[in-house]
Amino acid sequence: MTTALQSPPRRSTSRLQDASLLNGPMLLLRSIRGFRRSQSLVWLDTVPLALLGLGIFTFSARAEVGLSDLTGSQAASFLADNLWLFVATILVIFMNAGFAMVEAGMCRQKNAVNILAKNLFVFALAVTAYWVIGYSLMYGGSVVDGWLYFNGLFVDPDPSGALACAAGLEEDCSQLVPAVDFLFQAAFAGTAATIVSGLVAERVKFGEFVVFSLVLTAFIYPIAGSWQWNGGWLSELGFIDFAGSSIVHSVGGWAGLVGAMLLGPRIGKFVDGKAQAMPGHNMAIATLGALILWIGWYGFNPGSELAMDQYVAYVAVTTTLAAAGGAIAATVFSTITSGKPDLTMIINGILAGLVSITAGCGNMTFVGSWTAGAVGGVIVVLSVAALDAAGIDDPVGAFSVHGVCGVWGTVVIGLWGVDGMDPGAAGIGLLNGGGISQFFIQALGAAAYGAWTVVTCWIAWKLIGGFFGGIRVSEAEEIQGLDIGEHGMEAYPDFASS
Repeated sequence: MTTALQSPPRRSTSRLQDASLLNGPMLLLRSIRGFRRSQSLVWLDTVPLALLGLGIFTFSARAEVGLSDLTGSQAASFLADNLWLFVATILVIFMNAGFAMVEAGMCRQKNAVNILAKNLFVFALAVTAYWVIGYSLMYGGSVVDGWLYFNGLFVDPDPSGALACAAGLEEDCSQLVPAVDFLFQAAFAGTAATIVSGLVAERVKFGEFVVFSLVLTAFIYPIAGSWQWNGGWLSELGFIDFAGSSIVHSVGGWAGLVGAMLLGPRIGKFVDGKAQAMPGHNMAIATLGALILWIGWYGFNPGSELAMDQYVAYVAVTTTLAAAGGAIAATVFSTITSGKPDLTMIINGILAGLVSITAGCGNMTFVGSWTAGAVGGVIVVLSVAALDAAGIDDPVGAFSVHGVCGVWGTVVIGLWGVDGMDPGAAGIGLLNGGGISQFFIQALGAAAYGAWTVVTCWIAWKLIGGFFGGIRVSEAEEIQGLDIGEHGMEAYPDFASS
């Protein structure tokens, strides 16, 4: 075995399993039809990714099974799965830019810096909190069977288990190295936290929001996630949430809703009990944000397959069709109800469709996916109006998109979901021959996540507010704008604030 203190002999290699960091990518590409030197130079575009992949795993030489011990097919599968998840992770991380653009564009100019700062900083917080304890709580060993897991502080990066799995030495295992899996899961934790930002926009203190985000990503979200994604009690019941309609989106939505209710509405939002329009300052960047989120969702949903296999494209199609259905339905329905097509509803319709398919992207037909997204598009329009009627101020429609449609995306599997992505998969939903049991399981799971999040987040928000003297900025600061009061700067200093 080659160690860090032993230099490998200089010799030419013809097998991928014997390849070095320098000649490995060429050998891998030459083994694939269509990448012969005489045929095409397109392979050059793949060299950076191949180098990245081999570079990430050079430290595996310290393990009992190293990358060089794998056969060509095993190494190719190992690298493909890990590189795909790494690319998917980048897409999910980039969703933070989408959230920032949507939220900033749909809010007023005087609060743009505050919103951008929260969305940027919250991801750094989420990664740190999830690295220290969150990942362990979500994917650690059992402490209270089915309910609580823990594996010690910090992430163990040892790739030996993944390499042994790739070599076929272990069963019921994953060939994803812990570092790549951690990054992917941390990006999901960051998504849950940034959803909260939209609901409490334009009136929450920056520092108090930071503290809450730490609590959410370190404890509340990971514990809830373990109930399904670590074989917890919901998983044992047969609950399905492929990519997180409930685990990520509804948790973020419920957490933000509690904060919004405790904060109360923005000054001027309700006059004599009637909701007043408070238009966003830049719909161009809001639209850009929606498109970024749509693209990022191809990391969120297909990445949750956790492998580069034949099902990735299927999940990508169900995701796309749901987004399309949501956009069309929200546009048509908002036109019927308000007389004109509302751009904010088109944006929220796209996002509603995406959230509506996130749980079932691996358990819905193409027709079912478009329909689920379309129903989500109608739901989001109705939900926005219902929150206004209830006196709850949600500046960007975050709870309607992520909370309400997160619940819908979870229970729709119990209505017309199917048992997997293979052609002719049996129906498991109430409306396609599967009976009512799956519907009850999905409803129970959605309710459990809602109850857990509401109770724990209410306690967290109240404790933070009590300790720091409230979570809302002063009336004077809110009127002036949080950009000046919280950050001492303006987003557009050359233009007058509004």
